[in-house]
Amino acid sequence: MQYIPDNPLIVQSDHSLLLETTGPHFEAARDALARFAELVKSPEYMHTYRLSDLSLWNGAASGMAVEAVVEALAKWSKYPIPPNVPVYVRDTMGRYGRLRLLPGDAEDALTLEADTAVRMKEVRSSRGIQALLGKRIDGRRYRIDASKRGDLKQALVKVGHPVQDLAGYEDGAALEVTLRVPSLDGKTWGLREYQEHAVGAFLGGDSRGRQRGDLAEGGSGVVVLPCGAGKTIVGLSVLVRLGMRTLVLCTNTTALRQWRDEILQRSSLTPEEVGEYSGKQKTIGSVTLTTYQMLTHRKRQGGPFTHFGLFDAEAWGLIIYDEVHLLPAPVFRTVAGIQARRRLGLTATLVREDGREGDVFALIGPKRFDMPWRELEKHGWIAQARCVEVRVPLGRAQRMEYAGADDRERYRMSSTNPAKLDVLDSLLEKHDGQRVLVLGMYLDQLREIADRTGAPLITGETRQSDRDRLFAAYRDGSVAMLVISRVGNFSVDLPDARVAIQVSGSWGSRQEEAQRLGRVLRPKAGDDNSAYFYTLVTGESVEQAFAEKRQRFLTEQGYRYAIELWEDSSG
Repeated sequence: MQYIPDNPLIVQSDHSLLLETTGPHFEAARDALARFAELVKSPEYMHTYRLSDLSLWNGAASGMAVEAVVEALAKWSKYPIPPNVPVYVRDTMGRYGRLRLLPGDAEDALTLEADTAVRMKEVRSSRGIQALLGKRIDGRRYRIDASKRGDLKQALVKVGHPVQDLAGYEDGAALEVTLRVPSLDGKTWGLREYQEHAVGAFLGGDSRGRQRGDLAEGGSGVVVLPCGAGKTIVGLSVLVRLGMRTLVLCTNTTALRQWRDEILQRSSLTPEEVGEYSGKQKTIGSVTLTTYQMLTHRKRQGGPFTHFGLFDAEAWGLIIYDEVHLLPAPVFRTVAGIQARRRLGLTATLVREDGREGDVFALIGPKRFDMPWRELEKHGWIAQARCVEVRVPLGRAQRMEYAGADDRERYRMSSTNPAKLDVLDSLLEKHDGQRVLVLGMYLDQLREIADRTGAPLITGETRQSDRDRLFAAYRDGSVAMLVISRVGNFSVDLPDARVAIQVSGSWGSRQEEAQRLGRVLRPKAGDDNSAYFYTLVTGESVEQAFAEKRQRFLTEQGYRYAIELWEDSSG
């Protein structure tokens, strides 16, 4: 039996992949697996991945060939690959493209085409599909009502038949716009190589941005890049390349304003051409920025959504979904009905805690581009982050109360462990003179930290004008530390943040871990490009169990994290 001792991968017949972390080829094998496999768990010496339908479809949609997956598994496997695994890979990836959505014989019609009549018969018999099919054209083709395009794609993914959407898009109203090099501040800039590849992949190339043959299938999909790697610039470059009116959906007003600043700084668009549709003002321009909160607003519970008409307010040629992994469920329903518009999702992680990754694949589009975070770090495009978990014991009195509490109360008690304040004091002393963010979930805990340190506190209750003022003060150095609740998780551009200290978090959320780490990943000025990401965790508690789930995200991105034990001096 073939045995290659230096190879780090063990491929198992249940489609799980075991990856040893101590060998010389660990990083190369990890980066290969990231393109077509999902990380399941990540103990220190052996990581477990899984081949799944969705992970393999994303690999196929990004331009990865079936045999390239099989070859990668064979290249890094310590033992011979079980014979059923290549069969599963070929069958699953081969399903992507067997069904195709094509233009129809009228503006309001599309054609669903299968590679064989037998396949179409199988699909037609699948649960929930029959009602979405129109008139039969022949054994391999059905007419589809164009308004059901998204619903059909969503339903087909759920029954294991992903459809390759080649039906094309309606061109939105033309927009004359160019990138501004240098920008208004006089600094010369240009797209980095990986950003060029991301733009090209979205517009119809493979994962290296190279144009494919046959029918171009660009125009919808997701670009995955870490915070600080320039997702906004990728979105702006797509906007410029397409030259069409664009709607940009953001996570909050702070992110909206940052998008606006980037657009005005780096493009030829004028302030009059960039509209803001928010609680403060409702102007619609050639490029319009709004938030998910605005789109999901309704005057009464169960009533209609007040602002969904924005999707039809203009002849949008492109809709950009910033932080697409946070897309609210009501917006999914609208996305299903606007499949004729080009759609770009931007995110640091495709993980959704509600398990709706399949809906992102079907309705926004497949993953078009991804790049290992550590590869970006190696080139200095993001900061070199050191991740540390500090385990803090509960005091004697708290341990007795903890033992008698229910699970939810145990999580609150371990998250707000008073001993974390002593650890915080020690870390602040260690990083004296550096820009610090303290991030947490429980407002009472954060208020106590703000009172203890004198640092400003930003929560959901903080007025937008005060948030903007404090973020500006942090950027110019007049404020060196901020205490921020979950409102700071998303799309806050604080390039000089070097230290993040996470004192409490949301029930093991990998989404949140990605966003909070991202707060310190923007490259630093000068020769020192280092950053620090601390998580304070109560040891031997329910919080520690949830922290292990959060750490899966760090491992997915190639980070090793140190675990340090804090000695309780109180006894």
